[in-house]
Amino acid sequence: MPTPAQPPTFSIASTDAQRVEDALALIAPKWTIWTAQTLAQQGHPMRVRDFAARLPFVSEQLVAKRLAAMHADGLVTRVSDRHRAPYQLSALGESLAPVHRALSDWSLANLSLGKMAGAERVEDAARRLHLRHSTAVIQLLDAGGPARFVHIAEETGLANGYARDRLNRLRADGLVTRTGPHHGAPYALTDAGRALGPVYTAVSHWSNPVAAPRDSSSPVPVARATRTHASVPLGSDGGRTAAALRRSTAAPSVLFSHAPQPQPRVPAAVTAQSAPGRGR
Repeated sequence: MPTPAQPPTFSIASTDAQRVEDALALIAPKWTIWTAQTLAQQGHPMRVRDFAARLPFVSEQLVAKRLAAMHADGLVTRVSDRHRAPYQLSALGESLAPVHRALSDWSLANLSLGKMAGAERVEDAARRLHLRHSTAVIQLLDAGGPARFVHIAEETGLANGYARDRLNRLRADGLVTRTGPHHGAPYALTDAGRALGPVYTAVSHWSNPVAAPRDSSSPVPVARATRTHASVPLGSDGGRTAAALRRSTAAPSVLFSHAPQPQPRVPAAVTAQSAPGRGR
C-alpha cells in the first residue's frame, strides 16, 4: 500500500506570514471551532436550533450569526437553497482537522491553561496567533535571536506604537518575553514561540495544499489575500478577507480521523474567563 503524501514542513522562517494570518483569521472568531467540531461530531447536517441544543451556553441568535459568517467564509454550506436549510461542513471546513490538531497539541505542550474543553483550547490558540504582524515579529526573533525594540520596529516596518502594541500582546500571550527587567532589554521568543513550526506547517498546508497530485476530493486552497498588511487595523480579526471569497462544493471526509469525544458543556461565564482580554 503506498504511503500517503505528507505535507511539507514549514519552518517559522519560511512561513508566508500573511497567508497564515488570513487562514487563522477565518477560524479565530469565537465559537467558530466549537461549531465546526459540533458538526463533525454529529456527522449530519444541522439547523440553528440543533446547534443551540448542543451548545446551551451560546444563544441561538449568536449561533445563527456565527453560522452565517462561516457560510460566507466557505467553511460551511447549506444542503439546499430553502430558508432555514440545515448546515453542513464544506470540503474546506472538513479539511481543518490537521489545523485543529496542531493548535491543540501546541497548546497542551506549551501553555499552562488547566482543564478546558478541546474546542475552547483550539480557539484560544488560534486567537493568540492570528493578529496581523504577529508572525513577522515571531519570524524575526526566531531567525536572529533576541532583539531590541528599535530593531524589531525597523525590520518589520511597523510604526513604533503599532510595534509596541504587538509586542505587548505577544508577551501577554506567552510567545515573547523580555531578556531582562531594565528598560530597553531585548525581546526574545519563549519556548512556546519557538515551538510554532508544526502549527505553521498545518495552517500553511490547509491554506495552500501543495501535496501533489491533488484529486477532485481534495480541499480547495484558500486564496491569497490581495490587501496589504498596512490596510488592516490593529485588532481586526480579518474574517472578511479575500481569503474568504473561495467556496468549496464537496464534502469528502469527516473532520477527525479518530472518533471525536463530545465537548464538555461549559457555562458561558467559565468560557469567557478562560482567555481574559483577548481580542477577536
